Amino acid sequence: MSIKHLAEDDRPREKFLLKGKNSLSDAELLAIIMGSGSRQDSAVDLARKILKSVGDNWHQLSKLSISDLQKFNGVGEAKAISILTALEIGRRRAAQEVPELKKISSSLDAFHFFRPYLGDLQTEEFWAIYVNQSNKVVHYRRLSTGGITFSLVDVRILFKIALEYYATGIFIAHNHPSGGLKPSNEDRRITTTVAEAGKLLNIFLIDHLIVSQDAYFSFADEGLL
Repeated sequence: MSIKHLAEDDRPREKFLLKGKNSLSDAELLAIIMGSGSRQDSAVDLARKILKSVGDNWHQLSKLSISDLQKFNGVGEAKAISILTALEIGRRRAAQEVPELKKISSSLDAFHFFRPYLGDLQTEEFWAIYVNQSNKVVHYRRLSTGGITFSLVDVRILFKIALEYYATGIFIAHNHPSGGLKPSNEDRRITTTVAEAGKLLNIFLIDHLIVSQDAYFSFADEGLL
């Protein structure tokens, strides 16, 4: 039976999308790598046979050659190369050190992070840093770019990204092309809107910075959060 005839919950790709990568068995992961099975076996069944031949051990599987894999009905050169390539990526990943996430502990840290992106722009842009519970950066992104005097902020997108990266805190920042750091009424409104929206999701606005080339204004430092 081919994958397309299985119940949706049993299809590896669909299962990945519905339940996440951790829900997949080893055979399902290998089936995704191969892409298809043979006339006799679905990709999952073929993957089970291959894994069973090496004691369900990825390390042993990585020792097989292309010709070893091609002995399985339904595995041609392209599939064999795909399998061994995926295993080699896994080996290299295991050999690498996990990069240390940058920590934002203060408004000054946030300023140093944002300044290369915002410091000398001639138009206004809005950026966000997303952090975990330890205030370590999990993601950062420019969210909008505006005219000379304003920038539009879509709060829905701001928090959609936060949810995607499991962030628990956000630093936001924008620049004033004029060089002035005094917050406008619109800056205050945006800050309040983001802070209130974050409370509903338990994703907290830690600070909002207005950034210039060599200075910044911090809403948190000024007690405006």
